[in-house]
Amino acid sequence: MQTAAGVVLAGGRSTRMGRPKAGLEWHGSTFLYRTAALLGRTVDGPVVVVAAPGQTLPELPHGVAVVEDPVEGLGPMQGVAAGLAAVADRAEVAFVCSTDMPFLHPAFVRRVLKGLTDSKADMLLPFARGFRQPLAAGYRTSLAELITKLIGEGDLRPGQLFKHCDVQQLDDPRLLDDSALKRLDPDLESVLNINTPEDYEAARNRPSPTVTVERFGALAGKGGHRPTEIQAATLGEAAEHVGLALDRHVVAAVNGDQVSRDAKLPLVTGDSVAFLSADAGG
Repeated sequence: MQTAAGVVLAGGRSTRMGRPKAGLEWHGSTFLYRTAALLGRTVDGPVVVVAAPGQTLPELPHGVAVVEDPVEGLGPMQGVAAGLAAVADRAEVAFVCSTDMPFLHPAFVRRVLKGLTDSKADMLLPFARGFRQPLAAGYRTSLAELITKLIGEGDLRPGQLFKHCDVQQLDDPRLLDDSALKRLDPDLESVLNINTPEDYEAARNRPSPTVTVERFGALAGKGGHRPTEIQAATLGEAAEHVGLALDRHVVAAVNGDQVSRDAKLPLVTGDSVAFLSADAGG
């Protein structure tokens, strides 16, 4: 697979929500931190956040860069162009999404990027849950120039881009022909946006994802390292469930490879977390 980047659009007027969505709290993190860190978990290239001019952002994961949208009020495609241009020298493709997607799953991101890199298309556009999803889609980073040109000509809507490049659409059945996505996000809730206070209240009332945790070595205690299913949306929440603190003595391996102490690192359905003693070389 080609090198893939992640682009998160943090701007937008949030008129229906009534306040900026990037900083909204969800199970121990913010929308923006969760989305950016989840892409950081998933792609092998850079992750950038596109902010509106002068926008104040909440805390971001380590290594995530900020790109400022050069012109306010031109809609999401201006942000898409800015994000793609910022990563074009380091990645051939990018998954682009908005900040208000707390149920986004890495399996969905991987499905979209694989569909794009396996094709000759310029864009992989999910047609999920009955709607086109241009802000949960895969783009060739080389599209930045075309999008900028179209915006300059007054074509601001995503639909205008589709007329000028090769777009491959995947509907629900074709997206779910990926076994991992079908198992981990069968209802394609990855594409659900949180647009109103009512949406936000419903999202906050949703339980955290179901993950499996284990404790090894000195952390195992009398119960050994038997796997246990819990509900946790972040690494910190998972540690708290098993009576641990993510200090200098404890590290966690997510799905056997990513080692972290970041309490805000997002967890998703199907994750496996192994807590290890750092003092014992973990």
